[in-house]
Amino acid sequence: MQVIRMEGTEGGTSALCQSRNGIERMDTMLTGPLEPGQWILGFLGAAREVIDAERAAQVEEALVALESILQGGANNDDLIHAAFADLIDREPQLPEFLRPVAT
Repeated sequence: MQVIRMEGTEGGTSALCQSRNGIERMDTMLTGPLEPGQWILGFLGAAREVIDAERAAQVEEALVALESILQGGANNDDLIHAAFADLIDREPQLPEFLRPVAT
């Protein structure tokens, strides 16, 4: 999603954002105030992470591929390899905050 503007009191508590499905209001408690034009990952009405335009394009490509697969797209293997190239042939990684502390 791309931020259109902040809304609320004193700097805003939510952002009006343009998504692939239209305009949505997103809670910004996890990200803090956002600037118009910034890209975010959102889930269940909340901005979860600020991302750059390149990452936003990757996410969009993955979502388009998933929709096509769910609708019975013609060549799922090609879609998966194109949209999820960064995940193919690599082991899953835990986020930093879930990794064991090195001793």
